[in-house]
Amino acid sequence: MINGESYKPIIAEAAKMAIGEENIYERAFIFELLKDKNDPNAVAGAVGFSVRQPKFYVFKAKAVLLATGGATLLFRPRSTGEAAGRTWYAIFDTGSGYYMGLKAGAMLTQFEHRFIPFRFKDGYGPVG
Repeated sequence: MINGESYKPIIAEAAKMAIGEENIYERAFIFELLKDKNDPNAVAGAVGFSVRQPKFYVFKAKAVLLATGGATLLFRPRSTGEAAGRTWYAIFDTGSGYYMGLKAGAMLTQFEHRFIPFRFKDGYGPVG
């Protein structure tokens, strides 16, 4: 059986070989989407900066995929004690993708789904 932790490096290496390491930007914080000047309904790139070096990036793209994750830590958990800060709370899912998409003019739909974790005494957590 292949688990995620062993599968991820294999896929990452294949991706690097396919697109070339010179086209990979790691630890770049994207904060704004750039609209296409010829098509007001299209995104033509993004801007951001490196979180490790004093670099500013402007990306030009034919297609943009916004895959930043959800917004998990907007509210404090109800659990107390040790159960208050479990690792499945993704600290990096701040809702920034929702903001960038909305600001660029995207129609944000299907947000009615809510994660409701399994609850038990003094805490709760993911199941299955």
